[in-house]
Amino acid sequence: MKKLTDICDIQYGYAFDSKCFTEEPLYPPLVRIRDVKRGYSKTYYSGDYSEEYLITSGDLLIGMDGEFNIARWKSDRALLNQRVCKLTAKKGTNEEYLRFAMAKVLKEIEQKTAFVTVKHLSAKELNKLYLNVPELSKQNKIAGILSRLENIIDVRRQELEKLDELIKARFVELFGDINTNDKNWDCEPLGELCTIVRGSSPRPIEQFLGGDVPWIKIGDATDGDNIYLNSTKECIIQEGVKKSRLVKAGSLIFANCGVSLGFARIITFDGCIHDGWLAMEDIDERLNKVFLLQALNQMTEHFRAIAPDGTQPNLNTAIMKVFMQVIPPIELQRDFVKFVEQIDKSKVAVKKALDETQLLFDSLMQKYFG
Repeated sequence: MKKLTDICDIQYGYAFDSKCFTEEPLYPPLVRIRDVKRGYSKTYYSGDYSEEYLITSGDLLIGMDGEFNIARWKSDRALLNQRVCKLTAKKGTNEEYLRFAMAKVLKEIEQKTAFVTVKHLSAKELNKLYLNVPELSKQNKIAGILSRLENIIDVRRQELEKLDELIKARFVELFGDINTNDKNWDCEPLGELCTIVRGSSPRPIEQFLGGDVPWIKIGDATDGDNIYLNSTKECIIQEGVKKSRLVKAGSLIFANCGVSLGFARIITFDGCIHDGWLAMEDIDERLNKVFLLQALNQMTEHFRAIAPDGTQPNLNTAIMKVFMQVIPPIELQRDFVKFVEQIDKSKVAVKKALDETQLLFDSLMQKYFG
């Protein structure tokens, strides 16, 4: 076991003056917590700074709040803000091995760290960390294997994204820009085309878990299929059902608030939704559900723009009922759905390969780092 500070140098970020933060790209980008994982920043710094806080593409960064992410910086030169640090491997340490080893350690620290609103990782904790570091040749071998698997995983994810882009492109080809309705389709208020209801949450939810009625959370819908939701991770008891909203199989559910606003799925089972969901039931036969789902997804930015101001954008049933929904010919909608079904067959194969590679990667991470 070796102390982290013996195998790498740690450069901690600086508390730059927020008065000098700007969206003007004439200045150097500022790396904040949210930028670590995505690898770029849209915040720039117009004030004076020391060269010691400059980072460049490929530098290894850790976000010290929230999820404690570790990632390579993907953009050009930028400034290291507070609560972000840079690791630079010393001689005898493979920096990719260090990245994988730290990813495992940081996840364990995150899971053990108590928090009220946001978890924090201190410099003191980092400085006293110890890692299992074998001889360099073994580090190189482990890093090489994991890096190759990671690259395969990235390629598979990109394939899924490209398939999703094909669906979006086909939608626009057939139906035009539905934000402006440039093909002049018939329109009617959505509330006249389906029944729209809002979910409800039994609180505290922990007291109502453990039953046999599916409890639908945003996290359930972000995994796997982009159209249908087939299962949930948790269920609630009958007493919780009385305080929630039970929706029928075949309903279209729509996330109505926060960062997930506009996110939609068709559920294949009866289940309960919380107040972050709207449900659309008894949908008019002139609207195909899959078409409606894709149409709502196309309108996400519009929905964000019309949502009432507050700490988070929030769409209520009244707003959605008066939303003017386009109604193209049902034959055209069905043609689109057939295309989506063909793409989904390809996605199933890619997803299966992705899951298998991810499983192998996870098992090797466990083998190498415990």
